[in-house]
Amino acid sequence: MNTIARPDAADARPADFPAPAGVFAERVVSVRHYTDRLFSFRITRPASFRFRSGEFVMIGLPNAEKPIFRAYSIASPSWDEEIEFFSIKVPDGPLTQHLQKIQPGDTVLMRQKSTGTLVLDALTPGSRLWMISTGTGIAPFASLMRDPETYEKFEQVILTHTTRDVAELAYGEELARDLGADPLIGELVNGRFVHHATTTREAFVRMGRITSLIESGQLFKDTGTSPFDPATDRVMICGSMDMIRDVKALVEGFGLTEGSNNKPAELVVERAFVG
Repeated sequence: MNTIARPDAADARPADFPAPAGVFAERVVSVRHYTDRLFSFRITRPASFRFRSGEFVMIGLPNAEKPIFRAYSIASPSWDEEIEFFSIKVPDGPLTQHLQKIQPGDTVLMRQKSTGTLVLDALTPGSRLWMISTGTGIAPFASLMRDPETYEKFEQVILTHTTRDVAELAYGEELARDLGADPLIGELVNGRFVHHATTTREAFVRMGRITSLIESGQLFKDTGTSPFDPATDRVMICGSMDMIRDVKALVEGFGLTEGSNNKPAELVVERAFVG
């Protein structure tokens, strides 16, 4: 797939202000533009930075004395030597209007503590893990699907990713395609990972909102599974607020209950979003 050209702008390189206390100043390693709405980028990883796959961190740019920070899920697994992010481009977003213009060599600010509920520790033991996402909500699952611990804890891992257009599926499709060849987890993933991609606007082999697919039972037919069962299934949800609310209600209708880091259960959601 061809990448979208980086936006040209006179202010593309952010001004260099000192990093605030308690913040890492990291170098951009690479940037890839998938569409005019989506891009990913990788930054250097501080030697002291530790996180659990699925967590998010606050990031910003050194373009002001008091920089704006927003929550971004870390898309790279906890073992990665770099930090990866997957972002939407918001034309008037306080951060993303500038972040989408970064290029290798630029500086990104990152707070030193990660957090979040989309972590394996927030779920009770089960045999099947569902990671349900829309848009850039796939980011924490891009981390978890590449973590050996995920396959140590679950016999089967199913990622659903719904976008408006086909091109917006590319990030997840490439990750799923490359899993089997990954030297660290390739053998673990073999036959145990299912990628279920759908669109809602542009014609694709599978179409429909994830809520409709759950309600109709088509999701379970497509993946060759039985409906959600609290005895075996564990569910993680990440996407828009409306999507989270609706899917959470559907999953709870099958008897699954919401958990947290302090009280693990069968279902977890993430409510931190980019702006």
